[in-house]
Amino acid sequence: MSGAPAGRFRFCGEATRADGWRIRLVTATFEAPDGERFTRDVVRHPGAVAVVPVTADGAVVLVRQYRGPVDRELLEIPAGTRDVPGEPAEATAERELQEETGLRASHLEHLCTFYNSPGFCDEETVLFMATGLQPVPDGRDGVEERHMTVEEVPLADVDRLVAQGTVDGQTLLGLLLARERLAGATTGQRAAAGAAPDHDGAGGAGPEHEEAGGPGCEDGGAGGAAPESERALR
Repeated sequence: MSGAPAGRFRFCGEATRADGWRIRLVTATFEAPDGERFTRDVVRHPGAVAVVPVTADGAVVLVRQYRGPVDRELLEIPAGTRDVPGEPAEATAERELQEETGLRASHLEHLCTFYNSPGFCDEETVLFMATGLQPVPDGRDGVEERHMTVEEVPLADVDRLVAQGTVDGQTLLGLLLARERLAGATTGQRAAAGAAPDHDGAGGAGPEHEEAGGPGCEDGGAGGAAPESERALR
């Protein structure tokens, strides 16, 4: 038996099987807590961003796009791959929002960071809510994007979209979190309206988003700082 700590799995290495446009298929080797070695096919992905754009009247801006792997059109929040090395997640989100919807946001608020399909892929998506929307020229690229349509849907219709099954999981998560965040903000504003102002209070900046590092030959585990909760964009 090897020296893997009790109760922990360990990544030991990987061999590339195929290189795609944005993804890479590898066979990865791991070690179980009892020392047994095993392999898994893993898709390596550069990560992605997704944005829930919310208009001043409480609607969300979605795109209807054809998805070849499932051979159907889906209603989605704007999203894109983090394919520019070193580009902050916020900058990628702003760029994807403009390219797909022709909108620019004055504020981006981090909702969550999540793994899309950790059973076989290491893709990590940073999810934002965008407000203060202004029209700008779009920059759609690719066959699917050139044929996509942009639609506004009231946040109140989220339950209907879930029942219809016309959206993906990432979009469902974004819509539900945005609805909850906006409802909480409204409740907080109502409570503040009846409270005395705090002249001494000062807000502090939240922690910056920490990029996920590549896998190494070390004990399994996860951790990382979340991005700051809200950022004003120029």
